[in-house]
Amino acid sequence: MAIQLIVGLGNPGPDYAKTRHNVGFWFVEMLCEQQRAAFAPEPKFKSLMTQISIDGHTCRVLQPVTYMNRSGEAIQAVLNFFKLKPDEMLVIHDELDLPCGSARLKFDGGHGGHNGLRDIISRLGTNQFYRLRLGISHPGSKEEVLNYVLHKPSLSDKQKILEAIDKSMSVLSDVVAGKIDKAMNHLHTIAK
Repeated sequence: MAIQLIVGLGNPGPDYAKTRHNVGFWFVEMLCEQQRAAFAPEPKFKSLMTQISIDGHTCRVLQPVTYMNRSGEAIQAVLNFFKLKPDEMLVIHDELDLPCGSARLKFDGGHGGHNGLRDIISRLGTNQFYRLRLGISHPGSKEEVLNYVLHKPSLSDKQKILEAIDKSMSVLSDVVAGKIDKAMNHLHTIAK
């Protein structure tokens, strides 16, 4: 199944821009920079949106501006408007359960405590969509998670995350074309 919609998860505004929780935003911003595409506000979708072409595959790129725990609101509006199915979507998000520098592609599964994923699954009534999980490492205890994700990573961790984003970009043309297994095998080899 070809991917029609790429969604980066994060929180809007300068206070959150450089935090670990916003690595989904980092990804789509770097993708658009690479593609020389500019986001434009789409108030009816509560998002910033643009369109890109990757190896001949046209794809919409979305940044919900609803705050993380209401990401599903924006996504649901876009899927409904463009008559897209959840399995034609790739959601990029931070992943506590993976080390910094690691990136994993996945289809379906639970939300793992991630409020953005929790809201998307709840609003869509399904978990049948693709995810690109960008590792941010775990702070060690559950009590520290909120503070941890809403702060900037160290310089070395940030560098590892940016490298994982780069490696993920290298398989994006296969992902968008629906060659997920090929993309997965390659990414999971280069971004451990």
